[in-house]
Amino acid sequence: MTIEAVRTADDRFANLPGYEFEPHYMADLADFDGLRLHYLDEGPADAEQTFLCLHGQPTWAYLYRKMIAVFSPAGHRSVAPDYFGFGRSDKPVEDARYTFSFHRQSLIALIERLDLTNITLVCQDWGGMLGLTLPMDMPDRFSRLLVMNTGIATGQSPGKGFDAWKAYVAANPDFPIPGLMMRSIPGLTEAEAAAYDAPYPDSQYRAGVRRFPEIVPVTPDMDGVDLGLRAIEWWRHEWQGQAFMAIGVQDPVLGLEVMKGLKNIIRNCPEPLVLEDAGHFVQESGDQVAIAALDAWGG
Repeated sequence: MTIEAVRTADDRFANLPGYEFEPHYMADLADFDGLRLHYLDEGPADAEQTFLCLHGQPTWAYLYRKMIAVFSPAGHRSVAPDYFGFGRSDKPVEDARYTFSFHRQSLIALIERLDLTNITLVCQDWGGMLGLTLPMDMPDRFSRLLVMNTGIATGQSPGKGFDAWKAYVAANPDFPIPGLMMRSIPGLTEAEAAAYDAPYPDSQYRAGVRRFPEIVPVTPDMDGVDLGLRAIEWWRHEWQGQAFMAIGVQDPVLGLEVMKGLKNIIRNCPEPLVLEDAGHFVQESGDQVAIAALDAWGG
């Protein structure tokens, strides 16, 4: 059965500030009925390390422009996909199409299709909620973790901040993305804020964006809870790689206390880089974070 979807016109992505990366596409992922997935692929294809950069809501690969600008000159490969429903990827128009398993399986398919190995998982927000469930099922492909404000789903709400955000999106499904980004990121320009909104010319393009809060696994019976609970045990007991954590303190939902809890789960996670002035979208301080992570790892 064909999945009805829309595709954002290419001209919406012209001349975005700080974003001069070539698009890459694949439309042959198994079980996705020909939907076209977009991803960035920067740096040497044969690099020893591949940084897999996973975004959250309502962002897309644009979020990682500052980090890629550090990783690639250091000789590393950076792969940053747009989930279906986001960025330059195709956007199914039916809200119910978007589930935890739908997104997670698309990431697994991408990793296998590109045959990514020696992966450094770079994740924040939904990038972590999804991404932190991946290495336990493909441990031979992952070697390092760079984690920013995020969490692992356990069947309960992350807190009052999330509850308020979920209620806001439910009441305002077409909330203004540029306004949200400018409120959340001090110093963000109007042009940069508008770039985050480039993929979404009208409401039919926004099903994936408005759906994410509804599918956060906040009750024990929700899709993704079993994966989250397994992931906690795996990170606590099985993880063998290196880790680096950066925390944006001004995040009202996934801030310092949430991330301290996550640090205690990740085996051998060192003391985090604490960014007092950064908020939820830590990648907007991404050059600083990327430099610190590479220094900590020796490259």
